[in-house]
Amino acid sequence: QVQLVESGGGLVQAGGSLRLSCAASGRTFSNYWTGWFRQAPGKEREFVAAITRSGGNTYYADSVKGRFTISRDNAKNTVYLQMNSLKPEDTAVYYCAARMILGVISAVGEYDYWGQGTQVTVSS
Repeated sequence: QVQLVESGGGLVQAGGSLRLSCAASGRTFSNYWTGWFRQAPGKEREFVAAITRSGGNTYYADSVKGRFTISRDNAKNTVYLQMNSLKPEDTAVYYCAARMILGVISAVGEYDYWGQGTQVTVSS
């Protein structure tokens, strides 16, 4: 079992920045692929970014490429999502997720463990 707790959400103006954190506890975090997803009201949960177990490779949705950066510090059991140049359409609840063996990195169903989410609101 892996427990995930997100933090760092809040209200920010368009063009601003936020950094989300996902703190893990339980089993060895470095054994898990980790992803960030988001869900806006009335919409399905969608992939944002993912990072390999070592942190050597990262993957992004086209909508955030060039603006968001995912990273991890396995010594601190934490994954981060640095979000720059935020837009109102980035408003959503952001979730951290993890899985030991991964197939399709952008698929919600591929991830076994989820955090409770943190709200990000971008005002225009």
